[in-house]
Amino acid sequence: MNNRYAFLIPLLALSLLFSCATQREIPNSFVNLKEQIPNLEIDLRYYGSHNFLGRPVKGYEANKVFISKEAASALVQIQKELNAQGLGIKVFDAYRPQQAVNNFKEWALDIADTAAKKEFYPDVDKRNLFKLGYIAEKSGHSRGSTIDLTIINLKDKKELDMGTGFDYFGEPSHHDYSNLSPQQKANRKLLKDIMEKHGFKSIEEEWWHYTLKNEPFKDQYFDFKVR
Repeated sequence: MNNRYAFLIPLLALSLLFSCATQREIPNSFVNLKEQIPNLEIDLRYYGSHNFLGRPVKGYEANKVFISKEAASALVQIQKELNAQGLGIKVFDAYRPQQAVNNFKEWALDIADTAAKKEFYPDVDKRNLFKLGYIAEKSGHSRGSTIDLTIINLKDKKELDMGTGFDYFGEPSHHDYSNLSPQQKANRKLLKDIMEKHGFKSIEEEWWHYTLKNEPFKDQYFDFKVR
């Protein structure tokens, strides 16, 4: 190598190190949703142990919700509309670090670890979680514009009855599941209608899961920690 360019080696190494470090920081394109919606209710399930793993998930170090600015703007409008009816949103998850998705995979491969099966997947064989699509290599949550949520009554903070709890693996969580009471069906419809009205789309298998249709990072997955 020409000695004239030898000085570039440490500079390139430093640049690479800086790039890797900055990827761990919260991008300017994301916001703390609580700062945008002060009366937001948060129950970040993967920060604690009330989830299908039965323990905190890697990458979640605070009970905070981060999401893309575009998704946050839509959620602000949704909250205003619900507040006018004495209702509000409660968030279970939004941006999810890739390291958390990797942690899900590690857990799924440990067939013997079924600590939370009774509540979250009583009728599903853990060996089938990948095949059935409950666990995957990537998650839309890591792109920053997907949110898991429900509706609460502002007065007592109680969740509207949706027929199942959050993250219940099984047909009762599907949008087309019919064995629900009229009130449960109405509650699910209320959530779906207002989310779609403000630019979100659902997935069939989870009544709580919505992604902004015009998400800004369609092919980019982030891995900064929630803290």
